[in-house]
Amino acid sequence: MTSVRKSIGTVQLFQDDVAIAQALDADAAQKADQQAMQASNQTPETEATQEQPQEGQVPLLEIPASETAMQDYYQLQQTLLVLTVIFGTVIFPCVWWAYSLATAISYLIGACTGIVYLRMLARSVGRIGRTAPKSNSGRLAILIGVLIVATQRQELSVLPVFLGFLTYKASLIAFVLWTSILPPKEAA
Repeated sequence: MTSVRKSIGTVQLFQDDVAIAQALDADAAQKADQQAMQASNQTPETEATQEQPQEGQVPLLEIPASETAMQDYYQLQQTLLVLTVIFGTVIFPCVWWAYSLATAISYLIGACTGIVYLRMLARSVGRIGRTAPKSNSGRLAILIGVLIVATQRQELSVLPVFLGFLTYKASLIAFVLWTSILPPKEAA
């Protein structure tokens, strides 16, 4: 009965992930709409800007709003992955120092699983609107598989594996707090 409760809790975590991913995608779409409104006198195709280039300069081309939104999304995706790796590399030695090498390795396995999960989630979000929706069971199966292996192996502990997996959520929360505190950079 407790395994069913744990599975339900895990499914709720993944539903939260999908909601976060959709919110990030909606944020990228909102940025694209804002950029489109700023360039309302331009057509969606790539056109030269209205500013005349000075002598010896190449005219600037405006990128369509959908391309800039995807560039923003890919930059966000890369930032979250790097931040998750940094969190994992900082937390791993701390866990090793505070507990043991076996616990730290369990954490590291979970953190690596979280990175793989985050990458799969990012790919899934990147495909929204372009392809038919797929089942999300592959992402869920990775975590369940690692947790099953952790329960079967004496060297691994389930709790550090699961907490390591949640490292990507900590990096996501840190990123949201960081971007909400700092004002956005203005384009030059």
